[in-house]
Amino acid sequence: PTARPLSARAFRVVPALARRRAPVPRARTLACGLWRALDASPRLAPPSSLAVARLSTMAAAVAGRTSVDPAGRTWQQTMFRIKDPAVSVPFYETHFGMTLMDKYDFPEWKFSLYFMALLPPSDEPRPEPGTDEAHAALWSYDGVTLELTHNHGTESDDDFKANNGNVEPHRGFGHIAFMTDDVYKSSEELEKAGVAFHKRPNEGRMKGLAFALDPDGYWLEIIKRHESHPLGRYTLAQTMLRVKDPVKSMEFYGEHFGMSLICTKHFSDFSLFFLATVPAGTELPDPETDAANEWMKTWDGCVLELTHNHGTETDPEFSYHNGNDAPQGFGHIGFLVPDVYAQSDAMLAAGVPFRKKPDDGMMKGLAFALDPDGYSVEIIKSGKGP
Repeated sequence: PTARPLSARAFRVVPALARRRAPVPRARTLACGLWRALDASPRLAPPSSLAVARLSTMAAAVAGRTSVDPAGRTWQQTMFRIKDPAVSVPFYETHFGMTLMDKYDFPEWKFSLYFMALLPPSDEPRPEPGTDEAHAALWSYDGVTLELTHNHGTESDDDFKANNGNVEPHRGFGHIAFMTDDVYKSSEELEKAGVAFHKRPNEGRMKGLAFALDPDGYWLEIIKRHESHPLGRYTLAQTMLRVKDPVKSMEFYGEHFGMSLICTKHFSDFSLFFLATVPAGTELPDPETDAANEWMKTWDGCVLELTHNHGTETDPEFSYHNGNDAPQGFGHIGFLVPDVYAQSDAMLAAGVPFRKKPDDGMMKGLAFALDPDGYSVEIIKSGKGP
């Protein structure tokens, strides 16, 4: 199918279909294989009728995507807090080939922002970070950036430590990821250069991928891309968030930000759902197939990986840490939109809670919505920024 954002209409169409008194095998077929891997596991019971209905709804969302996002919304950033930009910025430049694309200093509010991107080689000089030219380039950039937020003074605070999102009871944000041609070679070179690792490629139950650690302890997954990939040594590949209920999360990002489901993976006790802002006209394989995983390895864009640990969706007491409550670390993901006010009004009318509306606070014209897990989602005007 041609890439299309997950539609709200599709999410509402199928419950009636799922309620038909079809035999269980047919119901599982309607669910588009989302329980395929789980059914093979003797440790897990077959899905309940409610789960079948919900997963059937998800299948319809995949099949019923209506059009490439006509609203011009694009995923543009992942933000997390850092202790010392004099350490973190060179780390990403030196080890992963990123460029400091732009920066903002807000001395009156005692913080600075550093925007890192993996840019293609160019013979043209790049704008100096912090200039109007750099701002214009940043807010018209069609890729995903890392926004490193530095609260002034943390660099000299011996007690400061960012929450990396992977330690109980404060799990939520998981990692960002880079693709590379050879995970083993890249990991060896990074380790020789002094980069610490949480997991080397041959460790653990999942071989062939690694997790490096940045200066603040954030996890950096290193994964293999397809041999045909034409780009440089590394590409920024993903941001991972743990979610309580994948149906609610995918509906949120599909309906409000035009993201498409491009791939799913299922294991005995967790599932992964990969969403992306995909260019118009892109032909996508069925997200439940191996072809979808192979396509994702050839793409030079960045995906939002939603990790669902099975059973959390039925636990009324369960929640993930949003990164903005203490202890802080991950801050938000951000989308460029043509009109922040119109986007916010539409989301408010749909009942989406907001942490900051466009005219709240000191910084006017940008907003922060909350997704179903309470993660912040920044809404920024394309071409302009804050």
